[in-house]
Amino acid sequence: MENRPFLLKPAAKDYLWGGRRLNDDFGKRIDVYPLAETWECSTHPDGQSSVASGEMAGRLLGDVLAEHPDWLGSHPLSMTGGRPELPILVKLIDAREDLSVQVHPDDAYALEHENSLGKTEMWYVLAAEKGARLIYGFNQDVSPQQVRRAAGDGTIMRYLNRVPVNKDDVFFIEAGTVHALGAGCLVAEIQEASNITYRFYDHDRTDRDGKKRPLHVEKALEVADLSSSASPRQPMRTLRYRSGCAQELLTRCRYFQVERLLLNTVSGRPAELSAGANSFRVLLCVDGGGVISSAGGEIPFFKGDCVFVPADSVPLALSGRAQLLNRIFYQ
Repeated sequence: MENRPFLLKPAAKDYLWGGRRLNDDFGKRIDVYPLAETWECSTHPDGQSSVASGEMAGRLLGDVLAEHPDWLGSHPLSMTGGRPELPILVKLIDAREDLSVQVHPDDAYALEHENSLGKTEMWYVLAAEKGARLIYGFNQDVSPQQVRRAAGDGTIMRYLNRVPVNKDDVFFIEAGTVHALGAGCLVAEIQEASNITYRFYDHDRTDRDGKKRPLHVEKALEVADLSSSASPRQPMRTLRYRSGCAQELLTRCRYFQVERLLLNTVSGRPAELSAGANSFRVLLCVDGGGVISSAGGEIPFFKGDCVFVPADSVPLALSGRAQLLNRIFYQ
């Protein structure tokens, strides 16, 4: 079987802080409210995406990759110890309300205490309401005693950096950084394949059953960086032009590499794309639409669609006018 790309169908999450923009703006047509997150490309047991096109349509992505581990590529397989699973997770997130003040452990802590990967992540801001902000680290050095007391009496916000958020911003959130998305943010998130979150504070709210979500203050204190954090700066970004498109690097770390691809072939040749034997690619369309063509046929894609490109894929040609997050794995 040739290594051809295919569309993915996401898993949906109805966390209480979500809204309806993933349905309204991205055409998800998911009968869930609130729709907080869609896990666009995932083999995580808490929410697997499935294949949405081609002869394997309807099957879980994890089952397909178990049959075709070579589609991951040599580098991802080395990251997972040979297990046919994705080492990353790609999401869309609609924060209608503020998320909890939280922190994620690094790999060493998560492996020892949770039998899981840790969670380093990045956010690419797709939309932000006027005045939207996020939390990024502490505005001063704090002690565990200060944080424990402030988490208990609801005053922890006074110690946290509040950072303005604008469309097209990029934020890299390393494991151990205390953070929270603020109300009015719509983002694409690329992260390690982990679902471990330790909450310091959840705004004293309750779920639909009138229950408060659990906090994890002591575990959070074990992994959080309690030193003062500088406000994150936007990375330098340079467009590189080639036939049919322009690309810019958004983030590169040991876990993933993310580029933004600006596709415009209305009056020119298609853009050429493929994935080498080293790694798969993921394409997440965040605006516009187009067509992926190969010897195996054509796949139309639109805003909100996610495409998995197996390692060592057949040559691809992209045409249309669109913005995509491209590559999404470090090679």
